[in-house]
Amino acid sequence: MRITALAGGVGGARFLRGLRAHLDADPALAETEVTVIGNTGDDITLFGLRVCPDLDTLMYTLGGGIDESQGWGRVGDTRTVQGELAAYGAHPQWFGLGDLDFATHIARSQWLGNGMELSAVTARLGQRWGLDRRRVRLLPMSDEPVETYVVIDDPTADRSTKGTEARAGLRAVHFQEWWVGMGAAPPARAFHAVGIDLATPAPGVLDAIRHADVVLLPPSNPVVSIGIVLSVPGVRDAMRGTSAPVVGVSPIVSEAPVRGHADACLRALGLPTTPAAVAGLYADFLDGWLVAPGEEHPAPDGVTVAARPLLMRDPDSAARLAGDALALALQLRGARG
Repeated sequence: MRITALAGGVGGARFLRGLRAHLDADPALAETEVTVIGNTGDDITLFGLRVCPDLDTLMYTLGGGIDESQGWGRVGDTRTVQGELAAYGAHPQWFGLGDLDFATHIARSQWLGNGMELSAVTARLGQRWGLDRRRVRLLPMSDEPVETYVVIDDPTADRSTKGTEARAGLRAVHFQEWWVGMGAAPPARAFHAVGIDLATPAPGVLDAIRHADVVLLPPSNPVVSIGIVLSVPGVRDAMRGTSAPVVGVSPIVSEAPVRGHADACLRALGLPTTPAAVAGLYADFLDGWLVAPGEEHPAPDGVTVAARPLLMRDPDSAARLAGDALALALQLRGARG
């Protein structure tokens, strides 16, 4: 069996680790190959190095090197290098990079500088973490750089300055500055994925969707994670055209995101923080939708809704959730004959 998943960072990584554990526990499923298409829309260049936060979180989590307490970064890491950068007055300091983590970004930046594509670099980094031995293939959504910017209010803007956003008292900041540096506190007025119109799916991305037996959407941010992946030209069409059942897991429980700031992102689109609103963003290709018990709100026509515990409190509960999503997908696949 071939499973393909579109994923962002922490929530997606923990779900997929649970999926791999669920598959490995069943001899009939242990040889299943899992292809993960990771969001690169929140990539950023820091201190001259190319940082891919979602790809790294997926890689570290699936490879057994993640800092569990944070959900990101390397376990046991230290901050000596960043401390020295701060002493030199190098900025920004709001994005924490550990010493071990720096090695990942140095290697990636060196290989990209030597002409390797991001997909090849990602595969090479993944070898260090044994992803191939775990029957996991990690693909960036695109080899072309895409960076998400957030439009926020800027009361200090000179309205006489050229440019529509400046005159309107708005400014654009990199997604990571808004998400990490500002804690997503300033209301987002809009999101712009710069470079998305020039991006093409990385090698293997469209085939992984078209030829999958099951496609899963983990509980990642629907706007700035999965939504950005779907914005790569050709990806959404592939999702519509795949013969595989597409099953998603709601990232919303009790009108609040399970993790992160999905509510702030949904508000920017004028949407309520509900499972139904998120399902609506996937309505043109979604077949099954997992929600928390008691939240079986109306879903788009043709979507099968199932209620299951959604909180991934530990690896075992993550494995159960992933197993529930897979079971629904296989049920839908069987119903198709």
